[in-house]
Parts: sequence; structure tokens; C-alpha cells
Amino acid sequence: MTQTLTQTQKILVTGATGTVGRQVVAELLARGHAVRALTRDAARADFPAGVEVVQGDLTDPATLIPALHGVTGLHLITFGGAYFAPLETGPRILEAARAAGVRRVTVLHGGGPSPLEDAVRADDGVDWTVLMPVEFMGNALEWAEGIVAAGEVREPFVSRLSAMVHEGDIGAVAAVALTEEGHGGQEYVITGPELLTVNDKVAALAAAGGREIALVELTEEQAVAQWRAAGHPEDVIGFLLQAYGDTPEVGRTVVDTVEKVTGRPARTFAQWAAEHADAFTPPPGGATA
Repeated sequence: MTQTLTQTQKILVTGATGTVGRQVVAELLARGHAVRALTRDAARADFPAGVEVVQGDLTDPATLIPALHGVTGLHLITFGGAYFAPLETGPRILEAARAAGVRRVTVLHGGGPSPLEDAVRADDGVDWTVLMPVEFMGNALEWAEGIVAAGEVREPFVSRLSAMVHEGDIGAVAAVALTEEGHGGQEYVITGPELLTVNDKVAALAAAGGREIALVELTEEQAVAQWRAAGHPEDVIGFLLQAYGDTPEVGRTVVDTVEKVTGRPARTFAQWAAEHADAFTPPPGGATA
């Protein structure tokens, strides 16, 4: 782990209200850096004290110019706008960033090719780092309703393996790459410290909540019916069948990126489960299955 160049740097975090964006903000604050959070609706943003909230839209790079003033690092996402379409504005965003004196850029990989990520990788005017996390631990929140209501998780492919990562660790890797030297031109796959089956995850949630949780294995057909009933579009269902039925090697291979970059071990799913136990706990007088 290298040392920060200055005691305090100002970082602009786009996608700041998202799952990872909030963690990038939190990690930068914890490290003593000034944080400017970009959102399309500043009035509805909810950030800790000390975060400067600014309004802007990645689909309109001109709105970023005031937000980039005095910034040394920039965290980017690959989609934007009301419909979360892939951003085509990467070259203009990077031009504005260079003009403002931005030195480091991180981009959160969106799971596939994207014009913005291509633009970042092709830019030799900034030190860029691509963050490539595997499955988020937060995906387990999809089970909260079933656990609270019926004390069960209903899933297909329960023996599938995942090296799922704590979102806070993604934020920590981003914070280091944005404020320290030695990470330019790097592509960081980010995982948790262990391989987990669905049963392992359910057991950890049960231990954190102090109650039994049943795991009901679904057939592929039952899973598709469940996902359709939940309103998932067909392309998402196809992705889930592929990702869960034949998890890519990168998603089931533990790597030590978190420890190498941040100097501390990656957080476990048991830690995540303890932090989020309330989400899986029935309210007083509610379900007790």
C-alpha cells in the first residue's frame, strides 16, 4: 500500500447515491478527504455531514464543469440518465476532467463492454483504474421479504459458488486508487475472502438473526416463474439463469485485491449479515417462522 500524496484531496463521486457510490463517499470521508457527491436530484440526497452535494447529470457533461473545480480525483459509473442507459459521453467527461486538473479516475465496471469504460481505458491524460467487483453481498437483500414473511429462501442452483464482495470493500479499493499513487492503468477484480454456496449464505443470515431459515431449492422452471412474477424482464431472467447456472470463473475465484490495495483483509459475509440483520428480522408481533 502506497502513501497518500497529500493529507487531504478533494474527490468527486458520481453515482453517489448508488450502492457502491455511497461506500466510496464513506471511505473517502473516513480517510480524511474532502468529498463532493454528484447527484441528479440534490434536494433528495442524504449524505453524512461534511459531504458537499452538487447537482449534475453524466448525460450532460457541461453540468459537471462546476462540480470538477478543485477536484483531484473522479469516480465514474458507466450508465446515467433517468433510464440508466450506457453513457456515450465518456470522451467529453474526460476532457472536462483533464481541463479541471483531475489526476486520477476510477470507473465501476458495469458487467460488460461500455462506451464510457472504453473511453477511460483509452485516455492517457489521467491515471485510471477499472474496478471489477463480483457479486455484491447486498444481493442477499432480495431474500429479506421471504425470510421475514415465511422464514425461508427460495432459490435455484443452491450449490453454486460465489466469491461475493462486501460493497464497503469496493468503496475502500476505490478510495485508495483515487488518492494514492501506483494504481494507474490497473484493472482490479474485487472479491470477498471466501467461496460461498447459497446454503452458506443462508446459514450466515440465520446465525446473524438468531433464527432458523429454511432453504427451498427451486427447479429452473420454478425459478423462472418466480422471477417473472417478481416483474423481472426476460433479458434479466436469461442473465440470472446463466450467472447462477454456470457462474463464470471470475465470480467463483477468490483474489486478494482488497488486502493488497487497502492493507486489510476483505470483509466476510458473516460480517455483512451481522451489519444487516435488522433487514431479515420480523417486526415485533410479525412473522416468527
